[in-house]
Amino acid sequence: MPFKKLQPDILEALARLEITNATPFQERSIPVIKSGVNVFCTASVSAGKTTTLILTTLQKLKCEAVGNAPRAVVLVENKEKALELYRAFLNFAKHTSLRVYVGYEALHIDIQKSEIFEGVDILITTPKNMNKLFLLNGVSISQLLLFSVDDAEFLLQKSDWNAILSITQSIPKCQYVLYSEKLNPKLKRFESYFMERAKTIGT
Repeated sequence: MPFKKLQPDILEALARLEITNATPFQERSIPVIKSGVNVFCTASVSAGKTTTLILTTLQKLKCEAVGNAPRAVVLVENKEKALELYRAFLNFAKHTSLRVYVGYEALHIDIQKSEIFEGVDILITTPKNMNKLFLLNGVSISQLLLFSVDDAEFLLQKSDWNAILSITQSIPKCQYVLYSEKLNPKLKRFESYFMERAKTIGT
């Protein structure tokens, strides 16, 4: 079972949250994501995509704080989605030393820069906000290990599409995982930009 091969801190969180069984999607996707390859993950709303994102991120970072620069970035569509995912991450990571930070356009960029500078392990934000932080030297991507997108269909919008291409052009080698309900042909085109040799896991 995928859950049995996760960090002890993650297993404790799963027990605390009374999550005992992996969904079929999680059984297929977690081992592949853990292997370190780029992955397109497609599944329905109730398949457990967001929980998979959280579990594999915590696993990748070994549930411990290291350094000051983000080692995982998660992009979402808007402020509401960012705050919702932030709360979900805190539920799982509350007994670890991991530092989770959420940023969005409505929060002044200088505040975000100063707070990120204090030290962050997981950064949750939107493509446009991430791009702005990057252009203003507000975030270092030198230690980045994992770059994920939750409900990636929003990237089909031109502004978000352009923002993620701008961001990924400057990122050194890291793992990319995109989660969506269906693999739109335009999302598949990311293989030509940053999702090299990506595997596709679906339900």
